[in-house]
Amino acid sequence: MDVYEKLREMGLHLNPPSHPAGIYKPVKQVGNLLYVSGQTPKENNVVAVSGKVGAERTIEEGQHAARLCTLSALSHLDNYIGDLNNIKSLVKTLGFVASAPNFNNQPAVINGASALLRDLFGEDAGVGARSSIGVSELPGNAAVEIEFIFEI
Repeated sequence: MDVYEKLREMGLHLNPPSHPAGIYKPVKQVGNLLYVSGQTPKENNVVAVSGKVGAERTIEEGQHAARLCTLSALSHLDNYIGDLNNIKSLVKTLGFVASAPNFNNQPAVINGASALLRDLFGEDAGVGARSSIGVSELPGNAAVEIEFIFEI
């Protein structure tokens, strides 16, 4: 199925890619791998979900933040390769969760990103290796930041 059609069926859309907040490339290609720089949960180029999960934010709000990070990554990929249907598979997801002290359910938060990619690309192509890490702070007070590696 066409990725863009699937996004529409899921009630989702890609915003224009955000502007880099530093000196880096949003997407770097090495061979047939695309490395996507860390994405925060932005809407209209502004962090939409801020604060610490387990304190100011619930797991469900963290999952929403993870989905926004994923949509931002897909927007950058679309801008870079021109057609998301050229993605062969997700290789790796690395998720950072701004966590309150004693919060240790980071994998549940990053499931928001993983479920979206699975639903979009399928069980084989949309599920890759993954790490979920709790951190004390993220840029812009974002609740979540995620980077990805995709194969084309």
